[in-house]
Amino acid sequence: MTQRPKIGALAVVVHQGNVLLVQRSKQPDAGLWGFPGGHVEWGETVLHAAQRELREETSIIAEPRHFLDNLELLRRDAQGTVLSHYLLVGVSCAYLSGEPVAGDDARDARWFPVDQIRQDKLPMSERVIDLLNTALRQA
Repeated sequence: MTQRPKIGALAVVVHQGNVLLVQRSKQPDAGLWGFPGGHVEWGETVLHAAQRELREETSIIAEPRHFLDNLELLRRDAQGTVLSHYLLVGVSCAYLSGEPVAGDDARDARWFPVDQIRQDKLPMSERVIDLLNTALRQA
């Protein structure tokens, strides 16, 4: 990784009392559940990146609406050396169509009841519940 933070977009889709999550197949967070998302490409807006990553990872079509929050994630080794540095931008997306099918770098993709996620019994990436709660407050 270069010595610059990477920008990522996270698509937060809540529909009929359910939230869409993917299980990551790659590091960081392989095996954990989180919002579909990935790197913002050069010349691409964060809103478009969230929409694109959502479609690539889940086959779900949604319209990006607005920014929810920024999550800064710094991962360090035991000696304190920075291993990765991401600024993840949560984007509220309105569901349009499709059924979740895992694609790209997702091991699985599915809808979960919002209440189940809030119980924090699923192995999830950091701050999933925080970002979900922000999305629900702003809905």
